[in-house]
Amino acid sequence: MKEKTWRELFDLGILLKGIDGTLELMGGIALLIVSPAALNAIILFFIGGELSEDPKDFLANLFLHTAQSVIQTRTFAGVILIVHGAVKIFLVAALLRNKLWAYPASIIIFGGFVLYQSYQLSRGSSLFLWIVTIVDIAVIGLIIHEYRYIRKRAALNTGSGL
Repeated sequence: MKEKTWRELFDLGILLKGIDGTLELMGGIALLIVSPAALNAIILFFIGGELSEDPKDFLANLFLHTAQSVIQTRTFAGVILIVHGAVKIFLVAALLRNKLWAYPASIIIFGGFVLYQSYQLSRGSSLFLWIVTIVDIAVIGLIIHEYRYIRKRAALNTGSGL
């Protein structure tokens, strides 16, 4: 692939990580400030119609069960989402500013997220978590490629090998 294509994929991957981080941050804040009763009402607003039509609907019941599990641990889940989201946003901002330290830091931290997600997947399957993990692995690959390219370009510009 041409470097321009790699760069476009890198930018897209980083954009997705930034959006993901923002949604996690907002979700974590919502979990901490919205009451459990209000969270249940919001969930039922979105899936109540589907459940009234088909009480055994797999996706609606899966979403309901997952949401109620999160509500039960909402303080812990809220804090985790806020920290996770803030770290992603911070790293994405640094990558977009081409801060060299951000490339290895992102690889290590996002790799840690993938390890934790893999542990969660070993405890129970989740299609959403599989998708997130695969995207995270792809983004890590793009970050590695971009970091190598930047270092190679810098070495050529200075005439030294890094």
